[in-house]
Amino acid sequence: MIPPPGGIIFLCSFALSQKKRTMRACLCFLLLLLPALLPAQAKTEQQLRALELQRFEAMSAKDTAFLSHILSDDLTYTHSNGLVETKTEHIGNIKSGTIIYRAMQSDGMDVRIFGKSAVITGYVRVAGVFREKEFALRLRYLDIYTKQKGKWKLVAWQSVRVDD
Repeated sequence: MIPPPGGIIFLCSFALSQKKRTMRACLCFLLLLLPALLPAQAKTEQQLRALELQRFEAMSAKDTAFLSHILSDDLTYTHSNGLVETKTEHIGNIKSGTIIYRAMQSDGMDVRIFGKSAVITGYVRVAGVFREKEFALRLRYLDIYTKQKGKWKLVAWQSVRVDD
């Protein structure tokens, strides 16, 4: 038996409206969930900003114990002059006085989080001594943190000198 044309239209519109209701329900659920996710994201961004500023302060204070905790064992630290250091080399150069950071002043940073990884870009003013030569620079930098065993660790730093 062939259903009348109006019956087919009714069945199709019922199926379509059922799909729309399901889509609306999913959208409403996501919109209700979104505010709960945003504070967590903002809190993590604040934690990473604070950690970055603490790292700058630790470098100026030669606090190698703090640096040991927040630098990843597989760190790649690339300075604006092209020098590339591992975690051990970076901490060793700070400890020995090969590089002395007198001041590291943030000129702003942006934090983007991607699950257990975060990218920070920003500007920093750095003054110090490298191999007995004074320097004062403004740097544009990019660094990457990953969450390892529940703690954020710096895995990469790359900087370039910029004009004021």
